[in-house]
Amino acid sequence: MAVNEQMVQDIVKEVMAKMQLQKDEPTGKQLGIFDNMNEAIAAAKEAQKVIRNMSMDQREQIITNIRRKTKENAEMLARMAVEETGMGNVPHKILKHQLLAEKTPGTEDIVTEAWSGDRGLTLIEMGPFGVIGAITPTTNPSETILCNAIGMIAAGNTVVFNAHPRAIKTSNFAVNLINEASLEAGGPENVACSLKHPTMESSDIMMSHKDIQLIAATGGPGVVTAVLSSGRRGIGAGAGNPPALVDETADIRKAAQDIVNGCTFDNNLPCIAEKEVVAVSSVVDELMDYMVKEQGCYLASKEEQDKLIATVLTPKGALNRDCVGRDAKTLLGMIGVTVPDNIRCIIFEGEKENPLISKELMMPILGIVRAKDFDDALEQAVWLEHGNRHSAHIHSKNIDNITRYAKAIDTAILVKNAPSYAALGFGGEGFCTFTIASRTGEGLTSARTFTKKRRCVMADSLCIR
Repeated sequence: MAVNEQMVQDIVKEVMAKMQLQKDEPTGKQLGIFDNMNEAIAAAKEAQKVIRNMSMDQREQIITNIRRKTKENAEMLARMAVEETGMGNVPHKILKHQLLAEKTPGTEDIVTEAWSGDRGLTLIEMGPFGVIGAITPTTNPSETILCNAIGMIAAGNTVVFNAHPRAIKTSNFAVNLINEASLEAGGPENVACSLKHPTMESSDIMMSHKDIQLIAATGGPGVVTAVLSSGRRGIGAGAGNPPALVDETADIRKAAQDIVNGCTFDNNLPCIAEKEVVAVSSVVDELMDYMVKEQGCYLASKEEQDKLIATVLTPKGALNRDCVGRDAKTLLGMIGVTVPDNIRCIIFEGEKENPLISKELMMPILGIVRAKDFDDALEQAVWLEHGNRHSAHIHSKNIDNITRYAKAIDTAILVKNAPSYAALGFGGEGFCTFTIASRTGEGLTSARTFTKKRRCVMADSLCIR
């Protein structure tokens, strides 16, 4: 079933109505928060000795509590993140917390392989790494921490987070919830740890520490490169610039709706969100017409595009952090354009080299590139994805075109005829994750991602066939 903006709004209302909304800021001592990285790792190591010996049922009880607490505190976490980072919007962040609580895999993801034959029984078991080091972003701070923790604890690990300094208040509140969930289920404290003041130095200590054997990094290309250079096993969820291709066979009206809904979700912060559109020439005008007349898009003039470039990018071409995750009305206001509240997205037609198109902005600014035909659209979309192999989208009823696009774009995620967030299980099938390891090849991470495979052999016994 298609998920449209009205459905999103209805779900938000339902979620908020069912939740016990908390209005006060968190106070008092927070569990799992340390002054320095070495202390945090030592505490997590002691907790892991307990976790690894807990039964799967006991771990699942902790995870059940994390899910419950995530739902109960979803509005608090969403509000804290928006206030602290200035990015995204509260209703959509509530939905993301609800989604991760319900659709992040737990212990059911830890499965055993077996071979049984004349020479006995061999098992492949999934065991924990131990203490995992994790680097988390400012875009989805608490979502990433809670989602990671569910999978890591399910696998028998504990985790030390070096959270983004601009989202540390929100991140540490999430860490505290995880430890409360563990204690309430009879587990240890410090199953998740973080720092009061994370720095690049504390990140370096974590990545070189002898007790950290696996590092999971969710962030930009720089942090992923650092992890891969650490000498440790690394899971890297890096950047993307997901293109949405529209061919002449698509349902153009639905494509316009899906693309705008995906692009504007949480003000375009999700790394999987549509960042630009490549459409065959015959449908571009119709597509843009639906976007403007039915989907709350503002068509920017060339002069306004130039002002946006000067505003959202620095003179050196980097992102203006004050613009990331802001809504369309705010961005337009920054260049002196006043629009009504129903404007959700800024669109324009441009060449693929336009910096508002070629760069991953993480803002509801959507450039549309005109292609001569499908072959041209395919070539331009692949160029715009920049080899990140992260996410891409296509709107088409032509199976051959979809297949060719899938092979050419070669991304961890490919969404067909739906908004981008269908990839995370919202309006689509499959589990939820906020760490998509495109660069290191794991793809959508889950509990089994955070395990080591171990072969257990019983020769000439236990074969009862």
